[in-house]
Amino acid sequence: MIDEFAKDTLHGRLRRDREALLWKLDGLSEYDARRPLTATGTNLLGLVKHVATVEARYFGEVFARPSPEPLPRWQDSDGGDLWAAEDETRDQIVAFYRRTWDHADATIGSLPLDAPGHVPWWPEPHADTNLFAVMVHVLGETVRHAGHADILREGLDGRTGLRPEHEQGIDEEARAAHRARIERAARSAAPRPE
Repeated sequence: MIDEFAKDTLHGRLRRDREALLWKLDGLSEYDARRPLTATGTNLLGLVKHVATVEARYFGEVFARPSPEPLPRWQDSDGGDLWAAEDETRDQIVAFYRRTWDHADATIGSLPLDAPGHVPWWPEPHADTNLFAVMVHVLGETVRHAGHADILREGLDGRTGLRPEHEQGIDEEARAAHRARIERAARSAAPRPE
């Protein structure tokens, strides 16, 4: 009974955070969805593409259920899953992510939590694992990258929140006052020059 509860809880959180990640693309221009927003090139559409690839690998080849999506060999990964090439559209990447959900959900649904899997890119002896550990790992990856997306989107247009129903109007004056209060606290805590 606890296994089904754990599996349902993890799967429910994964579904929620998948949607949250996709929501961060809503209303953005093609340029804003894919432009590099950090020194390392992190961008919103690239985060979606990366998380889709992560799910495809972990819920596919780890359990001998290869993704129906064409993926480069993990050994040949060149970071191309972290950004959208000129010939890739937002719709294609989002559709890839949604198809990956279907495949991942089928894997999760058909296997017990203790189903064995093998992650060839993990160091031994950790490479032999099970569905529970993979679900926790993929949920962690998804949450981590959804958090990155939160910050990137806030930097673009101030939009914050987990889901559309949580979004509130942006009160620029209140935000500025709050930020100023935090800045004052940071400055007052900094060591004073001697």
